[in-house]
Amino acid sequence: MSRIDSVNQMLAEEEESKIDLTPMLDVVFIMLIFFIVTATFVKEIALDANKPPDVDVVSDDSKSITIVICANNDIQLDRLRIDRRAVSAQIVRRKAENPKASIAVLAHSKSNADTLVSVVNSIKEAGFEDSVPINQSDAACN
Repeated sequence: MSRIDSVNQMLAEEEESKIDLTPMLDVVFIMLIFFIVTATFVKEIALDANKPPDVDVVSDDSKSITIVICANNDIQLDRLRIDRRAVSAQIVRRKAENPKASIAVLAHSKSNADTLVSVVNSIKEAGFEDSVPINQSDAACN
């Protein structure tokens, strides 16, 4: 045998000795699918939240008493025009009807400060010792 034949024979043996990995990959994917399908999934343990018990909402009819001071210094209580001297008496009556009621004043930006001070003083005379929320409103009065 010549050297060339032996080299050719070695090259032919090398080509035949290559390993084909395709069947092994097929087996690996089949095993992967098998393990995924048969696996038992562990449920995560969660902490229980300590929620307060449900409490029925108690509907208290504590409507607020709203006093509106218009641009022309008219005073309205529940859309009824009242005299400056009767504000205290009206508030006392409303507070007797609903003791838990809160009070608020809506003053128009063009109303006089004297009217606002008079209303706040009447509120204090009626027994509302807490601070009175005063909001500025440009809403038209009836």
